[in-house]
Amino acid sequence: MGRLARAGLYAGAVIGPFGGAVTTSILPEIGASFGRSPGSAAATLTYYLVPFAVLMLASGTLAQRWGPQRTVRIAYVAYAVTSALAACSWTFEVLLASRALQGAANSFTTPVLLAVIAASTPKEKLGRALGLFGSMQAAGQTSAPLVGGLTAEIDWRLAFAVIAVVAVGLAVLGVPQTDAEPERDASLRSAFVPSTLWPALVGFIGWGCLGGLSFLVAFRLDDVFGLSAGQRGVLLTGFGIVGFLTARYVGKAIDRFGAGTTAILGATLGAAMVAAVGTAPLAAVVVLCWALTGAAGQGVLVSINALVLQSENANRGGSVSVVQSLRFMGAAAAPLAFVPLYQSHPLLGFLVPAGLLITIPAIITWSRRAGGTRRPPPPGAPPRPA
Repeated sequence: MGRLARAGLYAGAVIGPFGGAVTTSILPEIGASFGRSPGSAAATLTYYLVPFAVLMLASGTLAQRWGPQRTVRIAYVAYAVTSALAACSWTFEVLLASRALQGAANSFTTPVLLAVIAASTPKEKLGRALGLFGSMQAAGQTSAPLVGGLTAEIDWRLAFAVIAVVAVGLAVLGVPQTDAEPERDASLRSAFVPSTLWPALVGFIGWGCLGGLSFLVAFRLDDVFGLSAGQRGVLLTGFGIVGFLTARYVGKAIDRFGAGTTAILGATLGAAMVAAVGTAPLAAVVVLCWALTGAAGQGVLVSINALVLQSENANRGGSVSVVQSLRFMGAAAAPLAFVPLYQSHPLLGFLVPAGLLITIPAIITWSRRAGGTRRPPPPGAPPRPA
């Protein structure tokens, strides 16, 4: 059961992103079922992401109080029930409500899984473990539109039925037992400390300017190169595929060079690739640069998780949930921030995010000097003085 629980720990990384993105390719079918336009059906994405991001500000701390085993099992059962409700939705309003409840349930899985990884993995191997977790998240994000589209060939509701079955299986597996005891007195305030807030700011900027920019890439592929919706969808998956393939290597680099260094390298690569996506004259170059942006995204995201989980804060579950919350808030803010810029001048839609990514090295450097994040000592080094 220990090995199965360990496998379930990483499988749980798939289901959250998968459930969030599964409707992206089946919006016309969902809309047609309820007499709504595809644009209206896109609300199924918003209704999932908003409670997911907002509740993660507190979910990790609450999980610290309740304990990981109980929290994860209850969350998976709730996820299964709400997925079944989505599959059986008889009105559009019921579907939206089920999506909101799905997002709420998932907010109690991701930060707990990350905290369990940190508690059950030797510090010198934590980067690799987080890299594997990041690759599984990328797999869920990338495969969701494909699986959703294939099931919609029969009935779009089947996608939610599959999610419900998988969630039940994960609830049975639970997560590995650790030596960490529930922190009954864990407070929300203990998660909002400098060692959390600096990485959270990096996550907000990094994911908003990397993963949150896919819609602008689609705009450019349409406006400049005239690619169809199907072609755009296939080409955009390069971001997730490369992210999946490179996340474990990012984790190994974290173990060797430190999380701050890999975050800086990821942000720098991301800035260069985003600028290239907005200026390249050939569609093939745009697609290649966007795919490489997936590696940059993992460089930032896996690194900020490591920065938080390697910190000395006792409420690591609460801290990592705050970081994940700000990450998704950044993605949600991206359309509001960058669409007006793109409409003003297409180059601005890409050069401004690239410029923001360049600020990440400065943020990490400043946070180190201010004591907000501390580079962990190499294996075998004497402990720091108090």
